[in-house]
Amino acid sequence: MSDPRFAQLLKERIGLDAESVGEAVIERAVHQRINKVSGGSAEHYWMLLQGSAEEVQALIEAVIVPETWFFRYPESFGALADLASRRVLELAGSRPLRILSLPCSTGEEPYSIVMALLDAGLAPSAFQVDALDVSRAVLERAEEGRYGRNSFRGSNLAFRDRYFRADGNDFQLAEAVRHKVRFRVGNLLAPGLLAGEAPYDYVFCRNLLIYFDRPTQEQVVDVLHRLARPDGVLFIGPAEASLMSRIGLRPLGVPQSFAFPRQGADPVPRTAPLNWTAPAPIPRPAPPKPAPARPRPVAKPEQSEQPMPLSADKALAEIARLANSGQADEARQRCEALLTKQGPNAEAFYWLGLLADAQGQGSEAQAFYRKALYLQPDHQESLQHLAALLAAQGDMAGARRLQERAARGVKRNG
Repeated sequence: MSDPRFAQLLKERIGLDAESVGEAVIERAVHQRINKVSGGSAEHYWMLLQGSAEEVQALIEAVIVPETWFFRYPESFGALADLASRRVLELAGSRPLRILSLPCSTGEEPYSIVMALLDAGLAPSAFQVDALDVSRAVLERAEEGRYGRNSFRGSNLAFRDRYFRADGNDFQLAEAVRHKVRFRVGNLLAPGLLAGEAPYDYVFCRNLLIYFDRPTQEQVVDVLHRLARPDGVLFIGPAEASLMSRIGLRPLGVPQSFAFPRQGADPVPRTAPLNWTAPAPIPRPAPPKPAPARPRPVAKPEQSEQPMPLSADKALAEIARLANSGQADEARQRCEALLTKQGPNAEAFYWLGLLADAQGQGSEAQAFYRKALYLQPDHQESLQHLAALLAAQGDMAGARRLQERAARGVKRNG
């Protein structure tokens, strides 16, 4: 980067490691702000940053590119619904449950929390959701509750019919859901964050730690411990599970929920939530081929453009169902059977990677994600998960390249 001062400022203010997002991303954001407010003078802009909290915030918002959607990692919301249903009974109306989402970006995560709890049968008065982010701009979008099609992914979108109304090309969220979330500006690295608030039963902080260096990660984990009740649960991203294990926390026991009890206790594992079915990320079906495809021993990258046979679609849908219901061994066997029967398949390799990832088998997961990307170089989920694994291992350059590939794919398909 031509001027490292700006990257250092972002690291000091929000703990951002320049390598995790790419120096080019920061440089573009800086140039954008320089041209807008300083007439092209980098030195004038640097001086402006020293005395303007508003401009520092504008730079942060220019760097941050939120990538999220409703019910991302659906098993997390299933686990939350189960835990919350039990705890509400224990509390017997003595207080509402407290849930925190940070960083909340444009609101998909905290609103998913609300919808999951309402679907689980909790009364609106039984819980409250707080949502924090450093960006005022994304919080304004979140409060509006208006979303485009990119916020709705996967094949199970029944929640959209229940809680949204179509408005042109967008969807407007129901007031009953919007009113259950309290948005505010907040920085995880700010001293005394939420110091006056009671601790939370459940804290969601996902896919944030991977952008920090080790000392900053440890600082953030200390903050999360402070914000959660001793009997609370932390929900984190897939690639951050190894960090939680390293500091002595044990996973909840619900496959692919990436949930860790605050005290490190391991409650009785459950494989399915009570009274709620998580929207499963079933692979997008492709049109069937005119004739069944012959299995080939070696796949070439160009094969990724070929549609899968209908039988493969059905097999993948069943694999998704098994994985999302906690039947990991059976899902893995179905993946292997599909590969044996029909040859290399990007979606099957992706599911094998996700299953290995959820069990902490990072090296095996990487190998499967790379096989998926060999067959389908723009496979979004594999790009994102592999990037997260590389970042967790300290390979920021590799993670950055994959993130840039994923961003180009989203832009092309947007």
